[in-house]
Amino acid sequence: MSPFQSMTHATVYIVITVIVFLIAATRKNPFVIAGSFVQEIFSSRKYLIHFAALITILFFNKIEMWVEKRIDYKADFTKSIYSIEGNFVSAIQHFFHNDILTVISSYFYVVIFPSVMIASIALYTFQKNYKLFYAICYALMFNYMIAIPFYLFFPVNEVWSFHPNVKLLILDVFPTFEQDYRPLSGLDNCFPSLHTSISVSMAVIAVKSRNTFWKIFVPISSAFIIFTIFYLGIHWLSDMCAGVVLGVVAARLGLRISEGRLILGEQALLKRSFKNNEL
Repeated sequence: MSPFQSMTHATVYIVITVIVFLIAATRKNPFVIAGSFVQEIFSSRKYLIHFAALITILFFNKIEMWVEKRIDYKADFTKSIYSIEGNFVSAIQHFFHNDILTVISSYFYVVIFPSVMIASIALYTFQKNYKLFYAICYALMFNYMIAIPFYLFFPVNEVWSFHPNVKLLILDVFPTFEQDYRPLSGLDNCFPSLHTSISVSMAVIAVKSRNTFWKIFVPISSAFIIFTIFYLGIHWLSDMCAGVVLGVVAARLGLRISEGRLILGEQALLKRSFKNNEL
């Protein structure tokens, strides 16, 4: 029996994994953490606006695929990428191929990847570390804003669909992956790798966290997710390289903007307090 029978199974695993992450990171009741998130949504307009923008940006892949089907642009750069990289991904997949590793890699690709994002938002909100929460919002926006034009005008197909010696190993664990997961990302939405860039952004931001577990675990999981994109036969080396650069740049920009906003907000509060004291 395959661990993933459908996206419903994957969603259940994501919920359980997020709960485990929050308990491991805080030693607190996860429902208390969820309560702090709900409270923030209803008490802070700025938080709500950022969270709404974050949710909106995650649907941009769907919009990109809708636009892609309606524009007359038939370029395909897969062959050019293959001529440069050759059998790099094939060599990794065949060297490490193992049934247990396939299950673990698939779990990281499908479950750990979104769980880290969700748990990061919940953790930073619970700790009232708004700088890092806003940094995640901005970093994700930059990731998608930069990646989507490439998906439209620099289409590159996933490795397994082009290379004769590379298999989409995730199908061994998640047989309906192409039917259930594919609508979230097009087959030619390969360069840059968003699994890489978003994981790297989460890692760069997590290092700034006050939580010891999180600042160690997230970079390690990010590194393993990068391995999975090769092992599972999905991304090219160039996708990963571009994803790393994008992830670092997006995270650093997100942190700078969030720090600037907080500084301006603190200055406004100080001025307001000073005026009140004068009165």
